[in-house]
Amino acid sequence: MKTCLLLPAYNEAKTVATIIGEVRQFIPNIVVIDDGSTDQTAARAIEVARICKSTVTVLRHCWNQGKGMALRTGFDYALSNRFELIATMDTDGQHQPKELPRLLNHFHCYAPDILIGGRISSDQRSSMPLHRQLNNWLVSAVGSSLCGQRVPDFQSGFRLIRSTVLQAVQLETSRYETESELLIKAGRLGFRIETLSIATIYGSETSDIQTGREMWLFTKLLIKSLQNI
Repeated sequence: MKTCLLLPAYNEAKTVATIIGEVRQFIPNIVVIDDGSTDQTAARAIEVARICKSTVTVLRHCWNQGKGMALRTGFDYALSNRFELIATMDTDGQHQPKELPRLLNHFHCYAPDILIGGRISSDQRSSMPLHRQLNNWLVSAVGSSLCGQRVPDFQSGFRLIRSTVLQAVQLETSRYETESELLIKAGRLGFRIETLSIATIYGSETSDIQTGREMWLFTKLLIKSLQNI
């Protein structure tokens, strides 16, 4: 399958080059979506692409529009270039590129429509900051009910998605709730969602997630989803 990897990035100049260097051996077609960064994120991506002679495309937003909009820009690019399988990864260093072969192998063996690299073991859960554990548990429980399938880590950005899902789902949100919106709408359309446990690193990185705001946005998504039942 023709595959690309989307890397949404906002002020990730410290990590984006390393991630590109590691993932290119597994997925050579890489798309970095610089969501209005104020640092050298785009420059670092372009530089490592030149050095590694990799197929790296850098798309840029003139201002910060949110992770969801960065993903939507990447999805549009992937569909217009006829990629059949779209992978997504965060660029803050939490996701380990070495997990990609496991995800790809599982996808090709079991053929789900969406495969999520999830933080589902007790050790992984306990390593998450407490407020993120609670937020993730609530969103996953409610989201699973709305999409009609058990998805234990609804908020993980480490995913493999068939192009047919993106062609069928009309996304309307623009921030972190977009990942939840995709799963809810895909599940309701009958697409099969599976989860594979992955390792996740929590270090000194600073999260851009504002828990209160993101919970409000998810609540709005919840209300709209219930209205459409």
